[in-house]
Amino acid sequence: MDFDLTPEEEAFRAEVRQFLDDNLPPEGERPPDFQAKWDTLVRAKGWVGFSWPKEYGGGGGTLMQQVILKDEMARRKAPALGSCFMGLAWVGPGIIEYGTEAQKQKFIPDILDSKYQWCTGYSEPDSGSDLASLKCKGVREGDEYVVNGQKIWTSIAMWSKWMILLVRTETDVQVKHEGITCLLVPMDTPGIDVRPIRNMSGGAMFAEVFFNDVRVPVENRLGEEGQGWQVTISALANERSGIAEVHGLLRNLDGIKSLARRCRKNGRSAAEDPGIRRRILRAETRIEAMRLNGQRFLTKQLKGEPLGAETSINKLHRAQLEIELGELGLEIQGSAGPLEKGASPVPDKAKWQNMALSWPEVVIGGGTPNIQRNIIAERILGLPKDG
Repeated sequence: MDFDLTPEEEAFRAEVRQFLDDNLPPEGERPPDFQAKWDTLVRAKGWVGFSWPKEYGGGGGTLMQQVILKDEMARRKAPALGSCFMGLAWVGPGIIEYGTEAQKQKFIPDILDSKYQWCTGYSEPDSGSDLASLKCKGVREGDEYVVNGQKIWTSIAMWSKWMILLVRTETDVQVKHEGITCLLVPMDTPGIDVRPIRNMSGGAMFAEVFFNDVRVPVENRLGEEGQGWQVTISALANERSGIAEVHGLLRNLDGIKSLARRCRKNGRSAAEDPGIRRRILRAETRIEAMRLNGQRFLTKQLKGEPLGAETSINKLHRAQLEIELGELGLEIQGSAGPLEKGASPVPDKAKWQNMALSWPEVVIGGGTPNIQRNIIAERILGLPKDG
């Protein structure tokens, strides 16, 4: 396709660049409260939920304008456009497509205003890669669903106000993807118990969540009863179709190159080591493949074609690159690699140590590499289902 911008699109790019010149300080000069001030600024511009319908508070922008906006923001290392991350990536698009008018009026403005966080109650101890086999039950009693069961690997559950939750409302089904229902659940509902899961670096982005006779009003159901799988697939496809992560990976790769120039290996700069150079080049090639795939996805969207299983290719690439770049950063440092933050020889304030230990937050979120491989194998290559 032709990626030359129209005069109107060029004018929008110029507007974004001018806004950044006027309002975005360099990374090291941003005060602690800058994120809150930034949220207010970009919300006033209509750039949070930029492609969402105007009648619900979105920007009503075109797809190409959204690409321009995200591209310019990423190049300048700007904060996210809004800080309600799960709400903007998954929940909001799901509510816009499947929600009632009352749900749209209630939730969409708060998501756009970054008033609180959402978490996603999808995976279970025995239902991770095979999400459709979930067992967390929702039994309807009058105008409520009574929920019992457990979720695990739930991102940011500890400080989220709402959860988008998948429950099984019917067990006697011919296809396991049927009989699943999506509920919008306040996290302060009696019967919910959140237990943080600490990772290797000491952080706790994930949690396991237990439900004991949790009562959820039927009015909080998203979509029809039994339609939860369609709602979820739509939300996950929205999250996987983005290409902004390419800029983040390129910044990490630039950091790896700088690290290699500063560190020594076998008596010379690590940047001169053939093995290190080969791994950097391999990563650079894969990031470029992600960028080109993103352009392919954009082409389909501009033609009005839905995105499908092909978006799993970039998700798989990103997961592998997050792991490999963290490990490469440690290897380049040599004997300083195993050291912790605060130890004097550790370069870059232990950025690469932290990356090597905290990758599960990125790799697991939205579907593990094995899930992505199964999707690619079954839906793109036409191979038999796993197991």
